[in-house]
Amino acid sequence: MGDLQTKPRRAAIAEILRRRPVGTQEELRELVLSRGYDVTQATLSRDLQKLRARRVSLPDGGSMYELGSPELSPRLAPSAVRDLVLGIKDGEAMVVMHTRPGAAPAIAALLDEARMPDIIGTLAGDDTIFIVPEKKTPARKLARKLSLLFALEGSS
Repeated sequence: MGDLQTKPRRAAIAEILRRRPVGTQEELRELVLSRGYDVTQATLSRDLQKLRARRVSLPDGGSMYELGSPELSPRLAPSAVRDLVLGIKDGEAMVVMHTRPGAAPAIAALLDEARMPDIIGTLAGDDTIFIVPEKKTPARKLARKLSLLFALEGSS
């Protein structure tokens, strides 16, 4: 689905965001237009979401868009991190990850930074992380995905 210009347009947006600071969607829209892609604000918003772009605050004030990290993969979850995760369980509407004491905040930050499309957000305590799946993702499916990612067997 989608038009034939979607992938090249998104590649152009990603290149623009890597090469220069862009503070607003209107500024980005003009830059994308200069590359031959006439997009609506709604399309641009969807493209930014698919690219996992987000607005970040600048130290001197203002903000700019940056591309999110690629989704976590086993190579981005080294054994040192995997060893910190003790178990993953799914509930009706949430996934609970148990970690070694003190490790939950760092692992939750790693999950948040990855901007995985299946995760809305995380809440970490000292050794427990509550992970809220995206509306269309069942908690059980997300728990299995995370169990594979962190090389846990029989966790959920």
